[in-house]
Amino acid sequence: MADVRKGDTVIVVGTRKGLFIFHSGDRRNWKSRGPFFEGQTIKHAILDPEEGRDVWAGVVTGHWGPTIQRSMDFGESWIRGKRDPHFSKESGLSVDRIWQIQPDLDGNLWAGVEPAGLFRSEDGGETWASVDGLNYRPDRREWQPGAGGLCLHTILPYPDDPRRMVVGISAVGVLGTNDGGRSWRVMNGDVRADFLPEKVTEEDQIGSCVHKIVRDSANPAILYQQNHCGVYRRQRGDPAWKAIERGLPATFGFPMAAHPRKAGTVYTVPLVSDFNRVTPGASMAVYRTTNGGGSWERLSTGLPQEGAYLTILREGMRTDQNDPLGVYVGTKNGQLYYSRDEGESWETMADLLPPIQSVDAGVAGGP
Repeated sequence: MADVRKGDTVIVVGTRKGLFIFHSGDRRNWKSRGPFFEGQTIKHAILDPEEGRDVWAGVVTGHWGPTIQRSMDFGESWIRGKRDPHFSKESGLSVDRIWQIQPDLDGNLWAGVEPAGLFRSEDGGETWASVDGLNYRPDRREWQPGAGGLCLHTILPYPDDPRRMVVGISAVGVLGTNDGGRSWRVMNGDVRADFLPEKVTEEDQIGSCVHKIVRDSANPAILYQQNHCGVYRRQRGDPAWKAIERGLPATFGFPMAAHPRKAGTVYTVPLVSDFNRVTPGASMAVYRTTNGGGSWERLSTGLPQEGAYLTILREGMRTDQNDPLGVYVGTKNGQLYYSRDEGESWETMADLLPPIQSVDAGVAGGP
């Protein structure tokens, strides 16, 4: 059996060459497990946030293609469902990668895939149903991929209303539903699209390259977005997004993570630009706002400040549920950094992993 104990902090790391699991009782001394699925790409993997037991991994295999695998014993064994997410034969679409796995509070499991699609499982990943209202929208023929592909990479169920959900698709934009997925509206108002002839994206105009979206912990009606062209905030009822970039060294970047308890507290890692996707000044730093984007502070104690040409992908940062909060950042260069004090200081958990695609954090046995 796995040596993970109830109450351990568990870090699940998906890489281009397998899945790694780190765990610790004190967040000082870490043990590692894996790699699992050696040599295979893991675009996204999570620890179930409620029970703190099941690990879900989106695996791209040479033989089976993209699959969603489940472990109930921290990697000792893995289970594949009866059938993975798939489009209808009539659509002519075929799933290439699993980009996002997300549970909701009603016991459903959601998957976002490439080419952009959304699927729901009501039986623990055994079977999957297409969310046709999104997957077969009439404007789908106009959807264009971002540099990483046409991917549905972010799924944000609304905590208290199963009819509501927001998703992010590169390079289509943010879409939301209020009726359980039957209909969706585009939510791209006032988001810059510098790569298009038009400089401002209208609310219902597709073509915005959203990189990541998170919800505010105290008010889930507030969203924060890291876009290809800026950093934004929006509250339900707002007609458009509001830029919150002042105080950041660059407006380009990929990851975002919200504090699970503190209102207005969000973390991000800026990169120089879309043409130079490395940390500014070859210096690693995480930026934090505690007032909803009104200002940002640079957090770098313990992180490399010279010669650090690092890249952090969209799923490369996550927080745990501990107090004080733990923050975890994985790089495309294979470093895994962590903070036990809400980002004030940092340590290295691992330094020579394969390129990190995703990081998730939780507590064994649930919060």
